[in-house]
Amino acid sequence: MERAAFQRLRWRCTRRGLLEVDVTLGRFLEEGFGKLSAAEEQAFVELADYDDLELWHLISGQKACEDTRLAPIVAMLQQCRGNAATAA
Repeated sequence: MERAAFQRLRWRCTRRGLLEVDVTLGRFLEEGFGKLSAAEEQAFVELADYDDLELWHLISGQKACEDTRLAPIVAMLQQCRGNAATAA
């Protein structure tokens, strides 16, 4: 992903309405995004377009991700969130 596109994505991911989503997405961008394939990057971008509450329900495990393309990214976000909770 080009630097300018990544910066726009970072802005979208860390300026949301729900702090928990901001923190989780921001942490993932720093720690995991660079390891994704192009297809996984696209899946993450698609998730970033989700409504905050819908995304939070997926990240927190309150709702299962039924989209097989997005499920691996949701699992990575859940792990990132879990690591953040453990570190706190």
